[in-house]
Amino acid sequence: MPILNALRLALIVLTITLISNVSAEQYALVADGVIDGKSNDLLKGKAVIVTGSKITAIVDVNRIPKDAMKVNLPGTTLMPGMINAHEHPLLYKNDYQNAHLQGSSAYKALLGLSNLQRLLQAGWTTIRVMGDGDVYYANQDIRKTIDAGIFIGPRLTGAAHYISITGGGGDVNYFSPEQNVVADGLIADGPDEIRKAIRKEIKYGSDWIKIMVTGAFMSVGDNPRNVSFSPEELSAAIEEASRQNIPVAAHAHATAGINQAVIAGARSIEHGSYLDEESIALMVEHQTYYVPTIYVGDYYANSGKLLAQSKNDDFYLSFRDDWLVMIGKAHKAGVKIAVGSDLCGYAVESHVCAREFATLVEAGLSPMDAIKAGTSVGAELLQWDDRIGSIEVNKLADIIAVPGNPLLDVSALEKPVFVMKNGQIIINTLENYSAINN
Repeated sequence: MPILNALRLALIVLTITLISNVSAEQYALVADGVIDGKSNDLLKGKAVIVTGSKITAIVDVNRIPKDAMKVNLPGTTLMPGMINAHEHPLLYKNDYQNAHLQGSSAYKALLGLSNLQRLLQAGWTTIRVMGDGDVYYANQDIRKTIDAGIFIGPRLTGAAHYISITGGGGDVNYFSPEQNVVADGLIADGPDEIRKAIRKEIKYGSDWIKIMVTGAFMSVGDNPRNVSFSPEELSAAIEEASRQNIPVAAHAHATAGINQAVIAGARSIEHGSYLDEESIALMVEHQTYYVPTIYVGDYYANSGKLLAQSKNDDFYLSFRDDWLVMIGKAHKAGVKIAVGSDLCGYAVESHVCAREFATLVEAGLSPMDAIKAGTSVGAELLQWDDRIGSIEVNKLADIIAVPGNPLLDVSALEKPVFVMKNGQIIINTLENYSAINN
């Protein structure tokens, strides 16, 4: 298995290196239809013109500039690159609480880079990291290398760690008190410790703060129905982050925790399993984004892969339907829902992440609204909607093509055949280029 993984990493790097040599001053992307991430209709008969790193025009197919390199993508639909607003790229084993101390930060950085390159090839052009299984700051270093052009990978943002109370969902709660184990989260109790933890996160490159407001479902020894931080602690966290213009993402399952986090000013609620009518009203009032992360529970249900397996199964097998009804109500009420998979570490095949779209459709979103949740709404959440999230003139050319029409079969999002980031072609399995002036 280590040899197979090494070969796979080498193949990914070689493939991306070879593809990155394919470049042109201007491309004309032509598919059967275009989902622009903004309108409610599939656009027909359009070509997307890309010059350098940006989208410079959307024209009728008979008005393509004569010097553009035409990229024919028959039988596909163009759409914005997908945005995964809740991910943990460094996780390399299913049971993350057993693994985070078994590999060095450097080892996880190498695995994480490989994983992120696979995710890019699977159509995820932007990823928000919501804390990860690393004592140090591997994701922040990976982001530096991508931003500097040393490696090709998705656009990254996010938090290095999640901040948890002692005994909370970010702590390790199954060793004896004689053991001095470094937790996968940052442990902070009381306003002063929380402020210091946030300052440390920002010092080392986090541009989001992740707070474990309640317990979790996949960790041992804590209860997701319990609220971890006091109102005073939560207020201090959001006040400290806000003073440095850093948004806060609140991991919150319990109803009271969701509501407290919304009122305190969290930009997003992660999971929100026990949201109620009041939670929905508060999120609408405060314009709070919601990232449900549904499919991860389906993936691990009855799998036997988690230390906290029974806790995970109890929710997803007994309460899942009620939760999906509430997600549908939140959407209808006007809560902005973004796609986050919470799933695709190194041990999970990258195409599985896109199954989150199908669960949102199951919850009551239309296929178009689900696609917007993973494109334009995700960009709004990240406050990057001036750059990415839609196929519009002057936006960065983060564009994918998926087979058929994803409005009719949303599973098409699991298998993109063309991926472009910043105007650079990452993959094109159709390989059908033609310079139209020839």
